[in-house]
Amino acid sequence: MNDILGNIHSVETCGTVDGPGIRFVVFTQGCPMRCLYCHNPDTWSTDNNQQITASSILKQYESVKEFCKGGITVTGGEPLMQTDFVTELFKASKEKGIHTALDTSGVLFNPEKTDKIDVLLQYTDLVLLDIKHIEDEEHVKLTTHSNKNILAFAKYLSDLNKPVWIRHVVVPGINDKEEYFIRLGKFMGTLKNVKALDVLPYHDMAIPKYENLGIEYPLKGVPPLSKEDAIKARNIIFETYKKVKSN
Repeated sequence: MNDILGNIHSVETCGTVDGPGIRFVVFTQGCPMRCLYCHNPDTWSTDNNQQITASSILKQYESVKEFCKGGITVTGGEPLMQTDFVTELFKASKEKGIHTALDTSGVLFNPEKTDKIDVLLQYTDLVLLDIKHIEDEEHVKLTTHSNKNILAFAKYLSDLNKPVWIRHVVVPGINDKEEYFIRLGKFMGTLKNVKALDVLPYHDMAIPKYENLGIEYPLKGVPPLSKEDAIKARNIIFETYKKVKSN
């Protein structure tokens, strides 16, 4: 192991929403996107972080592995800002028989240069892919970035038949239209590797973080989405997906 230093925000044991089973979750520091609903604004900057090696992360995992039998998930921030580090961590994890999951927006995927991501994917068992908005112009408004590389990454993973969970946060007044749900379902129907769909309701519990950081909360006044509305959105997306797959 080369012991590349990773810029790490924090680690969490016993994570239950970051892949299958109870997991050890590594939050990387640094993200190029500025999603309006981001609940981890403290992970945006690459400053004020911990420099940790992959071997150190694995030692921490070993100390709690009896409780985190699902495996290791690397999330963020944006893990693809540190592809070399995540690759080293996942390679060492696979040598120990540990299940690996990558939680990413895919925004840094470059279809013209895939050498590093190809190596990383060799050691990645599952990709949790966040599709923020299916409409590109609205995606830019929501995140400051286009979704073109994200959708290209989804298709790339499909071509590789790499297992993917699609994750989608529904925000009132931004991406909660039925037409968007249908379009997302149709897009998912073109993929052959979707293993799960997580539709998550927007919440505003991060407001205190923004206040502590001296950052204005961009969605002030936007009400949280109810669980019932999230279920309705998921049903529309999933039913559309099934229709496409059945044709």
